[in-house]
Amino acid sequence: MIDQPTQIRAGEELNREALEAYLRAHVPSVKASDLLQIQQFPSGFSNLTYFLQFGEAEFVLRRSPFGANVKGGHDMQREYRILHGLSKSYPKAPKPLVYCEDVAVLGAPFYVMDRVQGLIVRSRLPKGFSLTADQFQQMSIALVDTLVELHQVDYVAAALADLGNPVGYVGRQVNGWIKRYQAAQTDEIGEMDIIAAWLTANMPPESGQALIHNDYKYDNVVLNPANVTQIVAVLDWEMATIGDPLMDLGTTLGYWANADDPVELRQFSLTHLPGNLTRQAVAERYAERSGRTLTNLVFYYAFGLFKIGVILQQIYARYRKGLTQDARFASLIYLEKAMARMGVRAIELARIDQLGA
Repeated sequence: MIDQPTQIRAGEELNREALEAYLRAHVPSVKASDLLQIQQFPSGFSNLTYFLQFGEAEFVLRRSPFGANVKGGHDMQREYRILHGLSKSYPKAPKPLVYCEDVAVLGAPFYVMDRVQGLIVRSRLPKGFSLTADQFQQMSIALVDTLVELHQVDYVAAALADLGNPVGYVGRQVNGWIKRYQAAQTDEIGEMDIIAAWLTANMPPESGQALIHNDYKYDNVVLNPANVTQIVAVLDWEMATIGDPLMDLGTTLGYWANADDPVELRQFSLTHLPGNLTRQAVAERYAERSGRTLTNLVFYYAFGLFKIGVILQQIYARYRKGLTQDARFASLIYLEKAMARMGVRAIELARIDQLGA
């Protein structure tokens, strides 16, 4: 039931001897008599995550993907800094231990943090494990409430006020993701062009400012194994910044699949299973708990779909160029196209639910 690591994928191996020597010198809790064991957490499509074990001590290592060259998207020092700031004021952020900028160790910068044990709900439940509709309902409510909680973090007290510029955030995000899409494009996807044009023409003013995660979904929270309706940690802070919290909500809605959504979306998310809130209910719960007005909800949802589509496109482009051998990436173009179709339909119908017909 605990999120378990497996053997390391081919081409993503780490230099065990160099890493072991570095950790012995920089992590006081590592005992001289213990040997380093390395495995990999197999899920996720962005930064690589490894499980490190020295005797009874357990850690997690994060580094950028092999072959990645996305400016600002795989900044290990930035992610470490965020966790370091949050570790003093936000208990659901894992505790970082050390950051290494010396590429001679592993070929790229990396950081190491304490491992948080728990259940992570990805596209499939662990073998032999099931959840009731009531548990899914409570989990989805907890997910929304934790997002609201995250947006209320005092980022000034966490020394993260300079993490991003909230002024003009919406415009920079729209224009930036359009440019990233054009730089990584491999196929002609007319729906992506339609969404890009619509977002450009319909940008609302900023709704406020907060610490935002920018990749918030079931995959990136850790649940208490003894009570799966309780979130004990939030992971993968690589895209976090100071910006408009409703843009963050839009990304979460983009990941959220309803029961009547196309199969391409449902196979990458468990939110379509009975008991989960619908996208509309997620938005309503967020509005109720945060006190924020959701006047431009379709914009935020369409942006979320477009942004996720661009991320998928960037990963797929690396696969097409042979920069990664991960076979999971071969089908991402189909998920991107499905998300683009959903975005166009949401724009046409001016709603975020019942779009699968």
